[in-house]
Amino acid sequence: MEWFSTLSLALGSAWTSGINLYATVAVLGILEKFAGTKLPGGLDVLNNWWIIGIAAGLYLVEFFADKIPYVDSVWDVVHTFIRVPAGAVVAYAATDQLDPTLTVSAALLGGGLAFASHGTKTAARVAANLSPEPVSNWVLSIVEDVIAFVGTLLAVFAPFVIAAVLALFAITFIYLFPKILRRLIRMFKAVAAFLSGRKFDPAAR
Repeated sequence: MEWFSTLSLALGSAWTSGINLYATVAVLGILEKFAGTKLPGGLDVLNNWWIIGIAAGLYLVEFFADKIPYVDSVWDVVHTFIRVPAGAVVAYAATDQLDPTLTVSAALLGGGLAFASHGTKTAARVAANLSPEPVSNWVLSIVEDVIAFVGTLLAVFAPFVIAAVLALFAITFIYLFPKILRRLIRMFKAVAAFLSGRKFDPAAR
């Protein structure tokens, strides 16, 4: 069942990359560097001080950016083009020693899961930013970080658990996709208004 453990780690790490890429990379690197964990495939490259340091530094930047209303949405818009491809790359790297068909499939699924988790996170931030108080941003940010850290650990040490989590998430995402899509569209409009200095009207279509 080694292939299953590798695939679960690949897809689980891709999923958490969509939530917090830098936390995922930092945790994987630290686990291999200090905990003696042997990551599969090309993920062993994460056992590098430069990669760990850069990921940890960018995580700190994101930690504070995520707490500021609308700044967090701008950050999410930019990271749409970073987290999703990175999720595919992480899944591909983890499985690059398996059958090529499985490797390509993992990369496609990894990118899809990263997009789904990123989209869900972003949609939740839209709802938080439209509320009049800033507390919800802090709560969401902390919850997202916890999910990213715990999810990465589960991907490494509990393949069956993370597989069940991913299956449950996929079902929930498909069910909520229309609402998530509407909130993503609203987010892009809000960010465009924020960057242009205009006031965003939540009731506008």
